[in-house]
Amino acid sequence: MSSAGRGSPQFGRQLVKDLWYRVGAAVRTWQPEEGDAVLYAASALFALGVIELSGLVLYRQWATMAVGPYLVAAVISAAVGRQRRHRELEAHDRREPRPHRQWSTPRIALFLLVLFGATLIPLSLEVAWRSDGNAAAHVQPEVPVVEQAARRATHGLDPYHASVKDGKPVSLVKGEPPYEAFYPYLPLMTVFGLPSSLHAPIRLTDARIVFSGVTLLVVLGALALARAPSERKVRTLQVLTVFPTAALPLATGGDDMPVVAFLLLAMVLAQRRRPGWAGIVLGIVSAMKFTAWPLAALALFAARDAGGRRAPGRMALGMLVVAGPVVAPFLIHNPHVFIVNVILFPLGLSGIASPAASPMPGHLLVTAFPALHHALPIAAFALGGTILVRHLIRRPPHSAAQVTSLAGWVMLIAILIAPATRVGYLVYPINFFFWAALFRGADKIEMSERSVLLGEGALA
Repeated sequence: MSSAGRGSPQFGRQLVKDLWYRVGAAVRTWQPEEGDAVLYAASALFALGVIELSGLVLYRQWATMAVGPYLVAAVISAAVGRQRRHRELEAHDRREPRPHRQWSTPRIALFLLVLFGATLIPLSLEVAWRSDGNAAAHVQPEVPVVEQAARRATHGLDPYHASVKDGKPVSLVKGEPPYEAFYPYLPLMTVFGLPSSLHAPIRLTDARIVFSGVTLLVVLGALALARAPSERKVRTLQVLTVFPTAALPLATGGDDMPVVAFLLLAMVLAQRRRPGWAGIVLGIVSAMKFTAWPLAALALFAARDAGGRRAPGRMALGMLVVAGPVVAPFLIHNPHVFIVNVILFPLGLSGIASPAASPMPGHLLVTAFPALHHALPIAAFALGGTILVRHLIRRPPHSAAQVTSLAGWVMLIAILIAPATRVGYLVYPINFFFWAALFRGADKIEMSERSVLLGEGALA
């Protein structure tokens, strides 16, 4: 090939394509434990980065406890994977059947090690330290916000009480930071704070305990229902329980984790062609937090009945039956206060600084150019909405895999350009991309079974 050819755009694209193919081919040859080793090692590096770079004491405490279990799991997983690779090569040389890849005892043991070492023990210690004093250093603001809203609800008070008038916050709780008086969630989130209204020690009523318990139960139930390759189910479980995508938020705050768990359950039901039940679950999670709405809306494209016919109406009805009666009364009771709390405050448009302002591109942009603070969300919504609608018209998603992949990109872009957002929200697109792989595997199983049935019918 000539030098001009090598410098051409076509040559560059082909080179990248070939490299990507080779990397993918190499990764596909990994043993499951070798994949675990890479991901546990990456988790350990993330924890080390948090220790060195994070300005939050709470995050550094988690990272200090989690880095050891991640490193141990990475080293042992690499050794176990290497042994399995040698056994498979020996079996191949002897022309024996290839050993079946499974959720082996070493993998289970290492998973439990990391589950306790990086998730449950840090969670337990942070809850205990919070109850011993200096609560602000051992919990993120969303936890006391949810607990306070639940206590108001149990006393017959409206959890949405703080507002902004003439640029100044009103109806604040004396002695609290202004942002803790705002309740940026939808009404059903208060359920997780109900134990705090009991006359019991904080270490038993901390909302993080409920967040974590519900997350684990819903995730296990969803994966039990999912008809996907076991390896992809294992990866999904790890992302939702032991990797930093789950371990860090569960130990420090955790309000997004049950939202993610219910979204997974809803999409599993949609993939299993249960649009009514999927709609009910989407209604539950849509009444908890607005971050569930993008996937809930896109899920309508994946709604299919048992016969494979589109059934978005059945799914939408399930959503409305649950979310409508929960959200509507609060919106009708005081529309202005409701909108300030659940829309303007989270978007950074209320005039009150939110602790959710992470240094994402959108936040950095409005910090450098304050005049864009209101214009950026409007312009981004208009432009992004137009692009999304155009995409949905031209190439609408038809399956749970396509819906979750598209939702991942939508959420990722929205998080990057929002003027007030937090790094923790990346848990949504990260999980959505993993679910896309999970559901692609489920679709392959379904297609394989269908082809077998068609073959048997032809023989009959």
